[in-house]
Amino acid sequence: MAHIRPRNVDELTGITPLIDGMEAAMGFVPNSLLTMAHLPQLPVAFSMLVGVVFGADLKQQVQMLGPLVPPSEETPPLPPSLLNLVAFAVSTAAGSRYCQAHCSFGAHRAGISEEKLGEIDRFQESESFSAAERAALALAFAAGGMPNESETSHFENLRAHFNERQIVQLVSVIALFGFLNRWNDTLATTLELEPGAFATEALGSIGWVAGKHQT
Repeated sequence: MAHIRPRNVDELTGITPLIDGMEAAMGFVPNSLLTMAHLPQLPVAFSMLVGVVFGADLKQQVQMLGPLVPPSEETPPLPPSLLNLVAFAVSTAAGSRYCQAHCSFGAHRAGISEEKLGEIDRFQESESFSAAERAALALAFAAGGMPNESETSHFENLRAHFNERQIVQLVSVIALFGFLNRWNDTLATTLELEPGAFATEALGSIGWVAGKHQT
């Protein structure tokens, strides 16, 4: 059973042309897009990415989809500190050194202490993490591994702290870093000075090394 309900097409009048175009191209509207639609701007942005990856012209994509971007809904976005912490956990689970450095650096700039980052691998026991953070990080570690080990219980725990839109945003971060982990590990992207220096100092306790990403 799905962990997040797909939104009803009738609720999504702001992106009707996108939905109609998807149905015309595929013969149906994918439920993946309808679950993304809990974060209303995400289906539009994702469609642009997919189009470019599969060879579409970005200028035409922007002209077609740009006017469809709906306003954000009432629920405010989750704080950058939590989003970066989740991204750091996903990248740690995937073993992506480049993204670990970037996400820890971003989390620190958003207010997460070096000590807390160094306890990421024992977040369940550490008093540094709130119950909401633990629920989010448990999903991040489970979904960031291979194979994906996310379960219904992860979402039950999340619902004690987050609404559906916020859970979709958390899953969006996890999925985004699935892309970035593979991109940077595959290409052995050279790590920049600032995040590299930060990770060297702050993540030694969890065995971080630049490896193939060193300059």
